[in-house]
Amino acid sequence: MQENEFLDFIAGLTEGFTPVVDAGFSVKEYIPVDLSAENKELTPTALSTPEGLSKYLDGFLSRTGMKIAWGGYNEKRGLYRRSSLFSEAIDEDLVRDVHLGMDIWAPAGTPVLAVLDGRIHSFRDNDNFGDYGPTIILEHNFEERKFYTLYGHLSRASLQELKVGVRVNRGQQIAVLGSPLENGEYAPHLHFQIIKDPGNRIGDYPGVACRKELSHYLQNCPDPNLLLKIPFSI
Repeated sequence: MQENEFLDFIAGLTEGFTPVVDAGFSVKEYIPVDLSAENKELTPTALSTPEGLSKYLDGFLSRTGMKIAWGGYNEKRGLYRRSSLFSEAIDEDLVRDVHLGMDIWAPAGTPVLAVLDGRIHSFRDNDNFGDYGPTIILEHNFEERKFYTLYGHLSRASLQELKVGVRVNRGQQIAVLGSPLENGEYAPHLHFQIIKDPGNRIGDYPGVACRKELSHYLQNCPDPNLLLKIPFSI
């Protein structure tokens, strides 16, 4: 399938705003947030700890009168420099700092919803500093075309009763968001990512890419807002 055809196919699977966290939040309460390396308001303190970033996000939402901050696809971030998982490279072009999914910043315990009908492909607790923490990957088949969605930074309890192959329905709660103690030490949020082909990976797939490999990963992981359709303004 050609790239543009795949993008059109993905976009056609949903009509209008499709929530991936608690449907009780109105789309009018969502606002895009800039967490790029260009945002001068993101001080080293805000980037170095979950508490610092939570304080920044809470202040941003308070100023704007909104409840859910979102964004981050193809965004170059300084946030990952704190973890050797992403930054331990001699060549700057090999430093992983470009985000491949969409983040939905919401409180720990917020329900996470399946965006489409599918089945549980795999799950895993990626328990490293700066990693996803508990993660679920769903497999989707539509019109004999297969692709995947990844849900990261969940609670550990979300994985306890899961079984590979179990069917899930669109809008069904599949997990809740984890706290910094279990989600890789981030401010609570969901990392949501579309994956065209995960290869042989189980419960994990890169969510941050280096610039040298960025073209490949952006082609394999298109903009999640093709499915969610969150408007940039209401």
